[in-house]
Amino acid sequence: MTSFTPHFVSPALLKEWLHDGAEIAVFDVREHGQYGEAHLFYGVTLPYSRLELDIVRLAPRRDARIVVYDTDQSVAVLAAQRLDALGYSDVYVLEGGTQAWQAAGFTLFAGVNVPSKTFGELVEMAYHTPRVTARELAAMRERGDNVVILDGRPVNEYLKMTIPSSICCPNGELGYRIRDLVPDTTTPIVVNCAGRTRSIIGAQTLINLGIPNPVMALENGTQGWYLEDLPLEHGSTRRYPDAVSPASVTQMREASGALAERFAVPEVDAPTFAQWATDTSRTLFLCDVRTPEEYAAGTLPGAQHTPGGQLIQATDQYVGVRHARVVLFDNDGVRAPIVASWLRQLGHDAYVLRDGLNSGASLAVPTPGVDTTLPEIDVATLKTALADGSVTVIDVRPSMSFRREHATGAQWAIRPRLPKLPASGNVVLIADERGVAELFAADWRREHAQDSRAFSVLAGGFKAWVAAGLPVEATPDSPPDADCIDYLFFVHDRHDGNKAAARQYLAWETGLLAQLDEHERGAFRIGDAAVAK
Repeated sequence: MTSFTPHFVSPALLKEWLHDGAEIAVFDVREHGQYGEAHLFYGVTLPYSRLELDIVRLAPRRDARIVVYDTDQSVAVLAAQRLDALGYSDVYVLEGGTQAWQAAGFTLFAGVNVPSKTFGELVEMAYHTPRVTARELAAMRERGDNVVILDGRPVNEYLKMTIPSSICCPNGELGYRIRDLVPDTTTPIVVNCAGRTRSIIGAQTLINLGIPNPVMALENGTQGWYLEDLPLEHGSTRRYPDAVSPASVTQMREASGALAERFAVPEVDAPTFAQWATDTSRTLFLCDVRTPEEYAAGTLPGAQHTPGGQLIQATDQYVGVRHARVVLFDNDGVRAPIVASWLRQLGHDAYVLRDGLNSGASLAVPTPGVDTTLPEIDVATLKTALADGSVTVIDVRPSMSFRREHATGAQWAIRPRLPKLPASGNVVLIADERGVAELFAADWRREHAQDSRAFSVLAGGFKAWVAAGLPVEATPDSPPDADCIDYLFFVHDRHDGNKAAARQYLAWETGLLAQLDEHERGAFRIGDAAVAK
């Protein structure tokens, strides 16, 4: 095996790098629950359990400047070694991890999507976005006021819970569909999400577009509604219509164009984009901001699906390299300029692709970093092997999925914490995603090079086991909370009837601004500052 020597960067030098204006990707390689407890402001979650699966999407340029970190550098060194094996040539490990970062006097942040969440709070402050409380909105509904409530989250989130009578219209679709959803220009509009950010950004989007209707954000979203003991709807299916009338498109394209001009959103044509695609000194992202259905029906080669509202709300889930070029497109000339106007205020180098879906632009698709090596075993064969005790079954699905239900006799494990195995016997992995099992097995083999036992993966995963009617069990307390390093409890529990978690989440969100230093706050370009960038 080729020897590997990691390169380290001190907290002080990394802090300089973060604000030197050059491209940089900073990846937190701990699991999601660990990341959410305390991470760098610009730290992007890239769990070691999925490292090679996601790195090529988040940082497609192999010679980009990359820093990986964890709590104490132990997992980060492993991550740097794996990135080196993939051909990433400018990778550093944060010396001492988050412990050293904090000891150096720099702030750690809890939660997820922190830059975007912070941005929402700054937008409300800068624009004085109108808002309505849960009690005020409830009173409007009780009086029978003519008010339209639009839920700015994706359909899958809307289905979980929403305000009664609301209509699902994700933020990225609001400007495109608003006149068909609310044709009367005097009808008050309330935009909500689960908490704060998308309520604020959605409402301010409509205001920035010059919509004449009274527009308000629902303060604290569904959580604020729930904390006032008001009933939520579950499983609601009201959503925007698929078709948009030509008159609405024409009207909103004009409004979107005016918005793009106001915020100096640049366009890029296909020939220039083609030149950028061959520029080895800059990272380039091509983002389709349309709906999942539109994306599935056909997109540009090399484009990733980045629903417009989510790209603003959770930019770090799609764009892993700061100061990269981010090119957005649609097929209507409405949605991409709106999203780009926000991304530029977020501090990103965002552009709109001229002619969008019809531009003919394309981007090379990075080579995935995971090899397929594991043979498959079918359900019947695994059932027999379990009965005679010849295999160990390891479930590498998310910890909460394992708690809810798993194959009887299986044990849970995750890549950064490889389990001890019996002295003999083959291993069968159960995974939702084949690549996660491949990475787990590869690490185990590297750590136990002299062990010749065979690894395989269950064909069809856990769903196949259930479909065959084979025994399953639930273990609500196993793995114990302390081992569920992939799960951030307070972010998720707020939706499961936990009022304390909801209050904690809202306090976290509103408290973000006080944690920023001058460099972090100065990276945003809100309002007129976006034009002066």
